[in-house]
Amino acid sequence: MKQNSNRRFFLKNITLGCLGASALPGIALARQPDAPATDVGGGVQQAAAPARERGYNQAYKGQYNNRIAFPVGGIGAGMFCLEGTGAISHMSIRHNPEMFFEPAMFAAISIKGMAHGARVLERNVPEWKKFGQRDAGLGGTGGATWGLPRFAAAEFTARFPFADIKLHDAALPVAVQIKGWSPFIPTDEDNSSLPVGALEYHFTNTGKKAEDYIFSYNARNFMKQAEVLHTIKPIKNGFVLTQEATPDAAEKQGHFAIYTTDPATVVDHCWFRGGWFDPLTMIWNTIKDGTLKSNEPVEKDAPGGSLFVPFRLEPGEKKVIRLMMAWYVPDSKLRIGDDTSGKNDPASRYHRPWYSSKFNSIGAVADYWTGNYDDLFKKSLLFSNAFYKSSLPPEVVEAVAANLTILKSATVMRQYDGRFWCWEGSGDNWGSCHGSCTHVWNYAQAVPHLFPALERSLRNTEFNENQNAEGHQGFRANIPISPLVHNFHAAADGQLGGIMKVYREWRISGDNEWLKQLYPSVKTSMDYCIRTWDPHQKGIVEEPHHNTYDIEFWGPTSMCTSFYLGALRAIAQMGKFLDKEVAVYDTLYQKGKQYLETTLYNGEYFTQKIQWTGLNAPDPVKSQSFHTQYSAEAIALLKKEGPKYQYGTGCLSDGILGSWIARVCGMEEPVDARKTKSHLLAVHKYNLKQDLSMHVNPQRSTYALGNEAGLLLCSWPQGGMLSLPFVYSNEVWTGIEYQVASHLMFMGEVAKGLDIVRACRNRYDGSVRNPFNEYECGHWYARAMSSYGMLQGLTGVRYDAVDKTLYIDSQVGDFTSFISTNKGFGTVSLRKGIPSLDVVYGSIPAEKAMVSGKSISLDRSV
Repeated sequence: MKQNSNRRFFLKNITLGCLGASALPGIALARQPDAPATDVGGGVQQAAAPARERGYNQAYKGQYNNRIAFPVGGIGAGMFCLEGTGAISHMSIRHNPEMFFEPAMFAAISIKGMAHGARVLERNVPEWKKFGQRDAGLGGTGGATWGLPRFAAAEFTARFPFADIKLHDAALPVAVQIKGWSPFIPTDEDNSSLPVGALEYHFTNTGKKAEDYIFSYNARNFMKQAEVLHTIKPIKNGFVLTQEATPDAAEKQGHFAIYTTDPATVVDHCWFRGGWFDPLTMIWNTIKDGTLKSNEPVEKDAPGGSLFVPFRLEPGEKKVIRLMMAWYVPDSKLRIGDDTSGKNDPASRYHRPWYSSKFNSIGAVADYWTGNYDDLFKKSLLFSNAFYKSSLPPEVVEAVAANLTILKSATVMRQYDGRFWCWEGSGDNWGSCHGSCTHVWNYAQAVPHLFPALERSLRNTEFNENQNAEGHQGFRANIPISPLVHNFHAAADGQLGGIMKVYREWRISGDNEWLKQLYPSVKTSMDYCIRTWDPHQKGIVEEPHHNTYDIEFWGPTSMCTSFYLGALRAIAQMGKFLDKEVAVYDTLYQKGKQYLETTLYNGEYFTQKIQWTGLNAPDPVKSQSFHTQYSAEAIALLKKEGPKYQYGTGCLSDGILGSWIARVCGMEEPVDARKTKSHLLAVHKYNLKQDLSMHVNPQRSTYALGNEAGLLLCSWPQGGMLSLPFVYSNEVWTGIEYQVASHLMFMGEVAKGLDIVRACRNRYDGSVRNPFNEYECGHWYARAMSSYGMLQGLTGVRYDAVDKTLYIDSQVGDFTSFISTNKGFGTVSLRKGIPSLDVVYGSIPAEKAMVSGKSISLDRSV
C-alpha cells in the first residue's frame, strides 16, 4: 500500500488484513465498531470482534428501528417527526416543544376486492409505546390510531434532510416507500426556514394482476385548542385543520394544511360527528370498504378530515403521491425577560415567528410550497448528495448528519425580523434553558458554516442587546430580543468565546464593514473580561467565573484561561486589521500562555489552581451564585477543601476547550501544541470508559450507563477528587465527546478520536435512544453540533473569505469532504497532494489553496 507523508502516522503498522486493499484510512476502522483498538507506534491495530448488525450510515431495521423520530420542518418554524415506522409524532408547531404529542393522523392504503386489504401505512407499533407513555394507564394517548392494522416490517434510511422508509408485508401485493423531507439549503436560510414538510408515498404493484388502490390521509383536528371556534377548511386537493383566532385568545390561532398535487383527490372535510370512538371508527369503515367519501366543509366542530386518491396499477407499475403539509401559527404568548429599552410596543410584546413576516395566511404558505416544491427539492438534494459524497469515516458522517436535525427541531427559533434565537434543548413540553446561551452555543459549529447570516445575528444580539455600556454581557437573550436586565454573572467561557466567534464570522463572511461596526463593542467586552476576571493583569482567568457547568470556578482554570488566550489573540488580530492599538492584549496573551503552560500543566494534562482568598471577590458563602448553597456542612467542607464544585487536579475533558474553539474559528491554537496533545491523550486514556457498569454517577445517568461506553466530563487519575466536584462531572455529554474527538483529530490522533465517536453513536443506534436526538438538558441539545467540527478536524478544510484562500490540512491522506461557505457549498478533494473544489450551489471564490502550510494551485476543473 502506498503512503504519502501526511497520512503516514495513520497507516504505520496497519496491515492490509485490517483495512482491506482498497480501504481509505479511518473508514475501515468503522467496519468493526465494537472492536477495541490498540495503539502501535502511532497507528492502530484492530482486534478481532464480531461486526455490528448495522453499519454506520446504513439502514435501521429490526431492533435498530425502534426509537427513530426524524424531524421535518423549517429552521425556527416548528417540526413534526417521521418515525422509523412511518408514524407522525412530536408535533411541535406552536412555538413550544411537544415531545409526546402524537396526533391522530395517518396514511392508509386500501386494495379493492381484497379481504383484509386495508392497512395503515406504518409498521406495527413498537413494544415500548404500549406502556409508559403519557396517559398509558388510561388506555392510550387520546385518539391514537395504534389499534388499526399495519404493515409487518419497516426499514429506515436517512440521507439528511431526506428520510426513506420501506414497508414490507408479504400479505399485500404492493411495495411501499415513504420519503419524508423539508427544505434544507445551506446559505439560503429563508427557504430553509419554511413551515412545511412533505411525505412522498411510492407504490409498486408486486402482484401478477392489475389492482385498484385507494390512498388516503386522515387526521383529527389536532389544531383545536380548548373551546375556541375550530373547523376544517378547504384547500385545493386537501383540507386545513383550523383553530380560529378570537380577540381574547389570538395566540390560539393555528392552521395546518394537508393536501396533494393529484387532481383525482377526493376530500372529506368533516368526519362523522359523535361521541366516544365514533369519528375514527367511521373513517376506518370507509377505508376498509375501499370507498371514497366527499363531505363539504362545515362551520364548526369538524372532528377530522380525510383525502382520498384512487389509482390503478398494472403488475410492476409505479405510482407516486406527493402529500404536502404546511402550517401557519403567527402568534404566541412566548415572552422571556424584561425589556429595558423603555419601549412598550404591543406588536412586539410576544414572539412572532419569522415566517409570519413573509406570509399572511396558510394559503400563502401552501401556494409558495406548491409552486417551489421541485426547485426546493432539487437544491436540498444538491446539499444531501454533496454531503454524503464524503470519503470520511462513516461514523463521523453519521454523527454530523444526525445532529443537523437539531436545526429542524423545536430547539431553534427565528423571530419576526429573521434573527436566530435558540433554546439549549427541548424539554418534553417546554423550551429548555432559554436565550441562545452563549456557553452552550460555543460548541455548535454547524450554523456558522451552513447559515452564516443566522450565526452573525447571534453575535449582533450578544454585542448589542445583551451587552451594557460597561461590557457586561448577559449569556441569555430575551425573547423577543431586546435590551436585557444585567443582574447576574457574565459567563466567562460564553463571553470570551463570543470574541473568538466574531473573528470566525468575519473570516467566513469576508465582511470587513460588519467587523468595523462591531469592533468597538467587542473591545468593550474584552476590557470588561480583563477587569472582571483578570484585574491584576496576569493573563489568566482568576476571579470566580461562571461557566457552562452552571457554577463558578474559583482560581485559575485551564479551561477558561484557554478561552481568555484565544479571545486575546482574536481581538489582537482583528484590531491589527483595523489599525487599532492592541499591544496590551498581546502582552496579556504572552503572560497567560506562560502561566497556563507551566503552573496549570502537571506534565500530562492541564488543571485548576483552586483559590478563594486574596481575590477581589467576596467569600464564596457571600458571593452570588446559581444553586450553590452553603449549609453548615458545606461551610465545614469549604474550610477543608475550598469552594464547592471545582475540579482542581482533575483531568477535565473541556480542560483546553478554548484552544479548540480558537482552532475551529480559524486561528492558530493559543496553547503549546505538544502540551495540548498530551492533555487530549490523557482525556482519552482516563475519561473514555468502555463499560460504565461500575462507574458511580449520582447525577444525570441516562446519557450513558450500564455496559455502555462514554467519555466522562472529568476524572482524577492522580488523586485529589473533591467531595463535591463540579456538578455534572460524572456525566457523559455528546457535545463534549465530539469536541474532544475533533481536537484529537486536529492533533493527528484520528483513531482515538474515532474511539470516542463510536462510543457515542453506538449508544444512539435506534434500539434504546433515537439516533436523531442526542439529548442533554433537553432533546435535540445544541451542544451536540460540535460534531460538525470533526469535518475540519479530519481535513483541515476551511475557506477564508477575507483572503479568499482555501485551507487544507488533512489528517487522513486523500479525501473528499463537504464544504459550506458564506455564499455556496460543494465538495473539496485532495488527491496526491492536489486539491480540487467542486461548487454545486452558489459560489466559493477561492483564489488559492494552502495545503499543510504550502501554497498549491487549486484545481477547479471538476
